[in-house]
Parts: sequence; structure tokens; C-alpha cells
Amino acid sequence: MFEDHFVESDAGRLFVRVEGMHDAPVLLLHHSLATSLYSWDSIVPALSQNYRVIRFDARGHGKSDVPEGPYDFTHLAEDVLRILDQLEVNRAHFLGLSMGGMVGQVLGIEHPDRVSALILASTTSFVPPETGPIWDERIAMMRSGGMQSQIESTIGRWFTQGFLDSGEGHVDRIARMIARTPVEGCISWCEAIKTLNLTDKLGAITAPTLVIVGEDDPGTPVAAARVIHEAIAGSKLVILSGASHQAPVEQPEAFAVAVLEFLNPMRA
Repeated sequence: MFEDHFVESDAGRLFVRVEGMHDAPVLLLHHSLATSLYSWDSIVPALSQNYRVIRFDARGHGKSDVPEGPYDFTHLAEDVLRILDQLEVNRAHFLGLSMGGMVGQVLGIEHPDRVSALILASTTSFVPPETGPIWDERIAMMRSGGMQSQIESTIGRWFTQGFLDSGEGHVDRIARMIARTPVEGCISWCEAIKTLNLTDKLGAITAPTLVIVGEDDPGTPVAAARVIHEAIAGSKLVILSGASHQAPVEQPEAFAVAVLEFLNPMRA
């Protein structure tokens, strides 16, 4: 069973889904660029057995509103706080993938009182300025060709060739999410992402932290995960074999096990 809500943010409504045990610890999930809360479908059944799972469509994505850009990570992190406030949750475990992991880092740095634990997956703490032209090219393609222009290249980065060759239907489902993402929402997130520079601030994070990365992720590689891991005292690093960027889709069992082995001891 699940409950759907719309939460008011400072720039429109956010679509939120809540499922799992009502009185259990809260685990909030934040998806990647150009997907939606449904990208977590493969692992939510395992997580919701022991946790109250909250997942949502980030602003500019899915069923959430598309406020005018530019976006910045301080306000994007505050979207999470508004969800927690409306659902009367004081503190939560946070799991973010890619841009969701970027938001998680900001939460850990700026709002440590709201975060019980951080799980930062397939993400980075720094986007080099020299990659700006790459982001600008993607943005130009979105404006001229819509989100359809992004599907082939994005899917190629997000999954290993072996997974693509396997014919798993999950790939088609992710492709549809990309196609349905509002162009302006995606562009506004891209503008925020390309200026990301958090590495020097990560030492301020005190929440227990797990960093997860796919061994074959070309966009946020193992090296980027190690930077985060080494900067956050006491953090744990898990490298998933046979996985690229969308590790929870490609390796759902291994991903869920890593999350639960990290979180469950905190329940004692």
C-alpha cells in the first residue's frame, strides 16, 4: 500500500509517494536527472519491509511542477526539507542517486540536524569547469530536439553493454522517463549541476555515510566516489560490479543489500 501527496515548495508542488511501515525509520529517496520516483521501483519492495520509504519527483520532473529556472542546490535541498516538514518527519535517512546524491551532500553540509544517515550513489562532489561546453551542448540539443535527443546517448552512459544486450524491459522504462521529462526542468537542473563544487565542504558532514558507485560508471566514476569517501570521515565505500550509472536498476539486489547492511545496524 502507498499514499500519494502533493507538497507545496517555494516554487510549486512536488509529487510524493509514501509506502512501507508507518512507524519505521524514514528513508527518503531522490532520483537522478531525467527520471522520476518510479526509477526506484526495483528496490523499494526490499527497502519498504523495514523502512517508511518516501520518494518524490524532483522539481521539473515527473508529476511535480516545473518552476522557472535557474535552480540552485540550496533551494533544491530545501525541497526535501519541505517534504519532511509536511509529513511531520524530523530526521530521515537519505538516499540520492546522481543529482540526488548532490542534493544529499548539501543536506549533510547545511542541514545536519535533519539527516540521520546519507547514502550517496552514482554521484560526484565536483563538476570541472572544462566540462561546461559538454553541458551547454546537451542543453542546446534539448532546446532544439526535445528530450528525445537525449535518450540514446544517456542510455548508453547509464547501463553496461551487457545489460543493454540482455533485453531487460527496465531500459525501455527508463527511456520513457527521459522522454517525458519536461525540457525546461531538465535544463534548469543541468545549469545547477554544471557549477557543482562541494569537495572542500564535505569534511563538515557528520552523518554516517555510504558511498555507492557502479564499477563501470563513466559519468560519475569510481574515482569521483573515492573523493567523496576520502573527504567524509568514517564513510563507507561500496563498488558494485556489473553496474554503470543506474546501479539500482541494473543491480537491484546488490544495491538493496548494500543499503540495508549499512542502515540496519542503526535500528538496534
